[in-house]
Amino acid sequence: MNPILKALTIMEDFKKTSGNSEMNDREIVFSKSIKAGKRIYYLDVKKNRKEEMFLAITESKKIVQGEGEDVQVSFEKHKIFLYKEDFEKFMVGLEQAIAYIRERQEIPKRDYYEKEEENDIDTTENKEESSSKVEIDIDF
Repeated sequence: MNPILKALTIMEDFKKTSGNSEMNDREIVFSKSIKAGKRIYYLDVKKNRKEEMFLAITESKKIVQGEGEDVQVSFEKHKIFLYKEDFEKFMVGLEQAIAYIRERQEIPKRDYYEKEEENDIDTTENKEESSSKVEIDIDF
């Protein structure tokens, strides 16, 4: 292969694999994160080069290896790209899969869900208490 052509190919591969994080952040038009124990799910609405929107679903799981000073933390990530023309079929399939699980197996409540729910309840109660005590003091 021609050395110039080879260099151009390597540069293109580098651009594809390294990517420009600033460019990737710019294409996100909406983002929602869902924390679930050691996992975080990201729902990112992005635009492609044709300005068409699609959904990028990312599961990020924290992996801790070793103990003491030798602890190494890494994140395992899995992505799914869902395009507008597939939304309806995907939702139907997802709803069917969830219904199947709910009918056949009780979903276990884990400690971290219960703690999260307790925090949510405390926050809600505090908001309710503070919202019921509205005091306005305006001096002119």
